[in-house]
Amino acid sequence: MINWSKKNFQENGFMQGDWVLWMIFIVLCCFSIVVVYSASSNMTYSSGKYWAPIMRHGSFILLGVGFTWIMHILPCKLYKLLGLGLMLLAHILLICALFTGKINGAARWVGIGDITFQPSEFAKLGLVMTTAFIFSVFRDKNGVNTFGLRIALVNMAFALLLIVTENLSTAVLIGTVMFCMCFYAQVSKKFLLWVLGGVIALGLAGYLTLISIPENTLNDWKKNSSGILHRVPTWVNRVTGSEERPEDPKKYDINNNMQVGHAHIAIATGGLTGLGPGNSVERDYLPQAFSDFIYAILIEEWGLGIGFVVMFLYILLLIRSYYIARKCESLFPAYLIMGLSLMLVVQALINMAVAVGAMPVTGQPLPLISRGGTSTFVNCAYFGIMLSVSRSARKIEEKHEPQKEEATE
Repeated sequence: MINWSKKNFQENGFMQGDWVLWMIFIVLCCFSIVVVYSASSNMTYSSGKYWAPIMRHGSFILLGVGFTWIMHILPCKLYKLLGLGLMLLAHILLICALFTGKINGAARWVGIGDITFQPSEFAKLGLVMTTAFIFSVFRDKNGVNTFGLRIALVNMAFALLLIVTENLSTAVLIGTVMFCMCFYAQVSKKFLLWVLGGVIALGLAGYLTLISIPENTLNDWKKNSSGILHRVPTWVNRVTGSEERPEDPKKYDINNNMQVGHAHIAIATGGLTGLGPGNSVERDYLPQAFSDFIYAILIEEWGLGIGFVVMFLYILLLIRSYYIARKCESLFPAYLIMGLSLMLVVQALINMAVAVGAMPVTGQPLPLISRGGTSTFVNCAYFGIMLSVSRSARKIEEKHEPQKEEATE
């Protein structure tokens, strides 16, 4: 008989590591397959192939699960070297992306033959891994020293400069997570306050600049799709979009703001219990229903109750990662698991906030649920590395358990 006990699951099972992380990972993968199958109806209509979208996504999920399993059995210390190599590769690919063809008006992709992927996804993972390594090595009695902080900032700044003009939301996401990692790694509070004040001042200056740009200038930038400022009109629309809503809902032009409008309709229609799996109506009208706005489709079909459950899973992921980080014997795995969980959770909360109208449209997919190739594999890598950290933390805990028992006796 198979022993399904938690202890056996962690020590002797095929899937080792923290069982809570495994459960969160498996549940999110299952939700992904079910919701993407329904939300990809537009792709089915356009291609005429009923099973093609879900078969492609399902194959990515299955391969991602295998990838997660391989990564979770690798020694945690190996990710120190892998992080440095990945960051170097990400920098090269980000430079290449600036000179490749655009998709949806932004140069975010690199193509090798028929395969396309987003270098920014590798940059997010690489930055967390290298920052965790730097913060764990360059330290003194007060925390991260000045030299280590400078290296981390240069590494982050170079990546952000390559990302920000084509993908502002990803740059903001990375900056937020890096700030949280600095706080967790005991970087000087004075420095963090200066950074926070500078970011607030820069954000306010950017907002005032965007709303003051003349309409003629914006139209010129829209026409020049290859210029460095070609994304500015998009930022202006997202920042000022809320001011265009009429007081009378009947006068709202849904075609002028299709994504937000149909996302709100989907959420309002779903209510508490939802329309039922596969019964979404707005999936046929909502652009990127299977990606950026999949949370709205999830609520429409499954209801607000399940929507809160999915949100809770991401919050639980962060709480559990903090619990594991506290059990780590060295700093690198602790910083690594916290950085990875923060990247997943902050991105998830941004996606959910956009779907319910609490934030401007950003284009950030819902981690591990939205349809995608690069993002699916990278998110699976996050879980694989976090499970590797939990496995090493468990071994350390087991090593100290006999000593605790002897001390108690």
